This record gives sequence, C-alpha cells and structure tokens, in this order.
Amino acid sequence: MTQRWLITGASRGIGRALAEAVLEAGHELVATARDPARLDDLVQRHGSAVRTTALDVTDPGQAVHAVVLAQQAFGGLDVLVNNAGYGDVNSVEDASLAEIRQQIETNLFGTIIMTKAVIPLMREQGSGHIIQFSSVGGRIGAPGRAAYSAAKWGVEGFSESLAREMALIGVQVTVVEPGGFRTDFAGASTTLHEGRREYEAVVGATARAQRAYDGRQPGDPARAAAALLKLAAQERPPLRLALGSDALEIIANADRDRLLEMERWRELSVSTDYPLAK
Repeated sequence: MTQRWLITGASRGIGRALAEAVLEAGHELVATARDPARLDDLVQRHGSAVRTTALDVTDPGQAVHAVVLAQQAFGGLDVLVNNAGYGDVNSVEDASLAEIRQQIETNLFGTIIMTKAVIPLMREQGSGHIIQFSSVGGRIGAPGRAAYSAAKWGVEGFSESLAREMALIGVQVTVVEPGGFRTDFAGASTTLHEGRREYEAVVGATARAQRAYDGRQPGDPARAAAALLKLAAQERPPLRLALGSDALEIIANADRDRLLEMERWRELSVSTDYPLAK
C-alpha cells in the first residue's frame, strides 16, 4: 500500500537514504531541507511522487507549510520522520549558552514543533505514524555531548508521553536510537572541541575518537532506511527501536547498570516513605 511520508533533514545522511528508499518503494514524499535545491535530483528522478520545500524545523510557520503541502499534494500524511538534527562536542564549561540553546532548539524543539504541526491532520485522519530520531545519546549521557544528550533525552520523554496521547486517536509513535552510521554526522556536520586539559579524559577523548571514527562506523545508512521502511509497515510498531549492533549493546549495558545501581541504593530510596502504621 502506498504511504505518504514527510522527512525532515532529507538532504544527507540517514534522512537522504530514507528519502531515496521511500521513493524507490513507490511511496509519496515531502522531502525537506534547509536548502531544498539539494533535493532537486529527487524531483528529476521521481517526478510528482515527491515534493520538496525549505524547512528550518525551529520555524513553526515553515513546519505547518510542510504539512499543508503534504495534504494538498497527496491528500494526507501517513508517516512523519523527525530526522533533522546535529550534535557538537564540547565541555559544559566551555560551550556557550547560545551554542547549548541552539542544539536544544534544533534537536528537541524542532521535533516538538514538527510533531505539533502534524497532530491535527493525523487526528482528523484517525491514523498515522510519527517516527522520532533520538540517539544512543538519548539513553546515555554521552561525554562531551551534554547539550545533545539533554535534547535527545528530552525527545525520549516527550515522545513517551506523546505516545500515550496519540494511542487514543489511532496514531503510532516510535523513537529510533541510532548508533554510529557512516554519514556526515561525524564529519562536517559536527564541530569538535577538545577543550581544556581538565576534561581531556572525556571531552578531548570524545573529539579525537569521533575524528578517527568517521568513515569507520558500523552502521549502513541504506540498511537503516530499509529497517525504517519495515518499521513503518508494522501494524503495532515498538515505542523504541535501537538501530545498529553498537546501539543495542550500549543501551542494554546502560540499562543493566542503572538497574544494578538502583538496587544498591534501594534501602536509602525507600527510607523516605512514611513509616507503615502498626
């Protein structure tokens, strides 16, 4: 069955791979990017099956315009993929408030703005699937990435709450949590600051590791796109889906460590309750 998609950040990385896979599978697509000229080749190859538009996800007016475009061009919208985002590396001390705020604006508020723009249409349809891009950094506090992790943890909490509301109107929500993929995210898309010597063991190490990692990540964007097509075809998709063997291992280890720590401190945790009446 043909689906109608809207993908943010469709000009590169997983967003681009997914846009191509969606169109090759015979679906219809609104592909968005800050510079829609980078999507012209999709229009040349796929004609009326694709519409492109400029989109800064932090601009509510542009978000609404993208949704209206999907409705006018295709009669509705079945899948929204909130993919646009970026993550710089720096210490909390050295990152400016403006830099921190911008990462949270794009990665968290951009997701919220796009989600709010699409909800009325999906509510009227009584159907839809909202796919939110989080990250391994949305499940662990990634060293040197406090702003990025803060935003992605926010996406996780926002989306879990959202899912409980959307279930009442027939709309599905899934948070995808990629590990390392061979995209521009680890290259020119990211500003890397090794920072001062006091944080060398974590911030400096993260910056150097990312430079060395670029082009060697285990994740294949085309395979991620194929997995997302399968996800969108599910009648009952999961709330969360890790993407990549590295993501699966990191998240599983982190969840295990949290449970162990919680049990170690159980006595202190429960000590705050009122005593049971005798």
